[in-house]
Amino acid sequence: MKVGIIGLPNVGKSTIFNALTNAKIPANNYPFCTIDPNVGSVLIQDKRLNIINKYIPTDKIIPTSIEFVDIAGLVKGASQGEGLGNQFLSHIRNVDIVVHVVRCFENDDITHVEGDINPMRDIGIIETELIIKDLDSVEKQINKKQKLVKSGDKQAKLELDVLNRIYSSLNDGVMVKSVSFNEPENEFVSSLFLLTKKPVIYLSNVDEDNIGKSEDAFSNDVNKFSKENNAESLRLCGNIEMEISNLHLEEQQDFLSIYNLKSSGLDQLILSCYSLLGLETFFTAGQQEIKAWTIKKGSTAPESAGVIHTDFQRGFIKAEIYTVQDLEQYQSENEIKSAGKIRQEGKEYIVKDGDIIFFKFNV
Repeated sequence: MKVGIIGLPNVGKSTIFNALTNAKIPANNYPFCTIDPNVGSVLIQDKRLNIINKYIPTDKIIPTSIEFVDIAGLVKGASQGEGLGNQFLSHIRNVDIVVHVVRCFENDDITHVEGDINPMRDIGIIETELIIKDLDSVEKQINKKQKLVKSGDKQAKLELDVLNRIYSSLNDGVMVKSVSFNEPENEFVSSLFLLTKKPVIYLSNVDEDNIGKSEDAFSNDVNKFSKENNAESLRLCGNIEMEISNLHLEEQQDFLSIYNLKSSGLDQLILSCYSLLGLETFFTAGQQEIKAWTIKKGSTAPESAGVIHTDFQRGFIKAEIYTVQDLEQYQSENEIKSAGKIRQEGKEYIVKDGDIIFFKFNV
């Protein structure tokens, strides 16, 4: 999973990226501090790995991970090349999900490219540039399909109808992710890699004074906007997340309690990314290693085995399955077996989040 962090310059993207990845990239008070995208892999701190290890001692614990991409700040006119905009916009095509960071704090020491704090205007600037870029891409596709339609290509006719619908929606300011398509249409639309088709999480970056409050005026506007557009929203304080990232795990909870927070904003962000992309985790466990694996919800046992190795999927025989909860209750695999809680599942089984699986295969 690759997550792109976007927004205007000086909204806190690089600070949040640093807190996530501990990359220590520059986060300076001037536009386009970031030019080339910074990429960092974040290990998911899944508490269930420690629970498994408590009852199955192992030599190695391997969490799953997410890749974050810090994309340079976009500005008004980016779709026409302002601020190296075309280059920056192209980086968004390669991510699975977009985290749109919105500045919801005032600070005279950190300049704002538009002069003042106005989250809804800032979101509008970014999304307008994404829409304009997609309009350009769709227009080029329409011209290609029109030539094929004249030659009698029936598939091209169907695709041209979809492109015209998309073009009309974009002209009305509607992002492609808000347009409904049937399954074949959606496959075609996905092949276009349109910027406004990407799932979005709106991330309000607030200051230290407001993060402990349940709401504030700026982030309220962002939350309302996201609900109206069937999107997800979160709020965090980039500076606090940076401090948390430098603490040991046992110290983090004490620090969070100072601000009346139950968990870090970045933990919430990772969970939201998983949820929005329809992902879940299963585990393999043994003396050599305990490992977390990421799959799409609804994956069958053979498909999940294929995430480990294609040979596992091709030669799948069956899966022996129990859950983290079973392990907590019975405290060893032998006791789980004695209680009859280890299930034998075949090719039709849909793997569930938290399953611990031993695959049997033959190649």
